[in-house]
Amino acid sequence: MRSAILTLVCLIAAPAFLSAADAKPMNVVVLLADDWRHDTLGCAGHPILKTPNLDALAKDGFRFTHACVTTSICGVSRATLLTGQWMSRHGNEAFLMFKTPWAETYPGLLREKGYWVGHVGKWHNGPFPKERFDFGRAYAGTHWIKKKDAEPVHVTQANETDALEFLKKRPQEKPFCLTVAFFAAHAEDGNPKQYLPQPGSAELYANDKIPVPALATDEALKRLPPFLQLPANEGRKRWTWRFDTPEKYQTMMKNYYRLCTEVDTTCGKVLAELKNQGVLNNTLVLFTGDNGYFHGERGLADKWYPYEESIRVPLIVRDPRMPAVTKGKTNGDFVLNADIAPTILSATNVVAPRTMQGRDFAPLYGDAKNTAPWRDEFFYEHGIIGNKDRIPSSQALVRHDAKYIYWPDFKHEELFDLKADPQEQKTLIADPARVKQLAEMKQRFDKLKEQAK
Repeated sequence: MRSAILTLVCLIAAPAFLSAADAKPMNVVVLLADDWRHDTLGCAGHPILKTPNLDALAKDGFRFTHACVTTSICGVSRATLLTGQWMSRHGNEAFLMFKTPWAETYPGLLREKGYWVGHVGKWHNGPFPKERFDFGRAYAGTHWIKKKDAEPVHVTQANETDALEFLKKRPQEKPFCLTVAFFAAHAEDGNPKQYLPQPGSAELYANDKIPVPALATDEALKRLPPFLQLPANEGRKRWTWRFDTPEKYQTMMKNYYRLCTEVDTTCGKVLAELKNQGVLNNTLVLFTGDNGYFHGERGLADKWYPYEESIRVPLIVRDPRMPAVTKGKTNGDFVLNADIAPTILSATNVVAPRTMQGRDFAPLYGDAKNTAPWRDEFFYEHGIIGNKDRIPSSQALVRHDAKYIYWPDFKHEELFDLKADPQEQKTLIADPARVKQLAEMKQRFDKLKEQAK
């Protein structure tokens, strides 16, 4: 009932500029990074990483500091972004094609409305449906793409080349929607080097010492549920690939950051082309990531689990309708990857299908005086991959001040007070003083879990 009331209030309270149909249809560009968590940005206060183009985008747009994913893994998160649905509804629990009809995705709906629709880069949702796009090129998995009778091309350079080709060759009379789905800064899992940036980035960070996270300790590892500490756990296994010595940590993180800066450079090239064509001020631009990432915190690498490092992602929006007073500002509300599709559709005056579970978040940046209530909690879910010892399933009720985590395969629970313990180091699941809070949170957990279906 509370969710329904909040949705109704937000719809009623939406700023006027959001409901007014533009004379010219809005274009859309989605810049989707891989394995890039919320604080991996210069504008988010990172002390080392250089992201000048994304920093400029945030200064000219709006940044969400608590954007989250409802499932922290590549394929599922990308399916959620396309469909506006939780995994429980779209049905992709790993890397298969989602079950939602294509006509209910944002690219499918926009193409039906006459948009020139493109996708370049990573797909990770079963076979790439090239016929669904006017311009479709899918590739990922390696940092260097081998081509017959030609020099290998770096995957981020391929993203840039293909994105610019789409923009330069698109029909000028049609509005367009382009998704640039980066593979960087995902590791090349089968390669012992893991992160392979372009040679021109070698000097970047060469003389820097990358700070080791405060939670990259044996003590933090031992505070995890026992099954996450085992060598068979994928997070632990990948930690040994990347972070098990100080020297390896420095090498891996410098190359990871080089990949990130290369993505930033390509984003800058795309934005410059939009400006050169005179269409930037009629284009909704969104930069986000498919999941967060452990940089050695808790003795883990990669993502999957419902801890803060894994579920929080960057989200920067530049909307031409945005009032000047909100530019450069930030917002700490929970905006989810499930909200991307309905927000795009609202901006393009396309009615979102009833099957979409996310919400248009433009009211949060569209009016400096907007006080309409927004969600203060959400349901997180992740399926088992391989077996419970490798990547166990997990679920959570996430709030700003508290988090309840349930591990179904082990019937294990955790409860964190995020105000007193933002690093999630002391579970309060057995604290007698938390009995009432726990019961209330489990009740909401069950309700939101059911709504996700």
